Amino acid sequence: MLAAVKNFFPSRKERVLFECRSRIREKAIRQAKARIALAGKKVEEFDSDELEIIVMDEEVKVTDKLKHYCILGLLILVGLG
Repeated sequence: MLAAVKNFFPSRKERVLFECRSRIREKAIRQAKARIALAGKKVEEFDSDELEIIVMDEEVKVTDKLKHYCILGLLILVGLG
């Protein structure tokens, strides 16, 4: 019974990871829309596969930027920055 309850409710770690991933995804979608608008096109001109590729590219950029700032923050905290 206890195992069934544990499987039903996600752990705190899973909830935090889901929240982080969803926020990164939302930011990537916003940036992808801006990138498409800067190119002078509309979202409707792309099919779902092309949009997914653009959003995944933006997700990689967001996570790389986040990693960079985390590393920089740790270096500053340690005093090496």
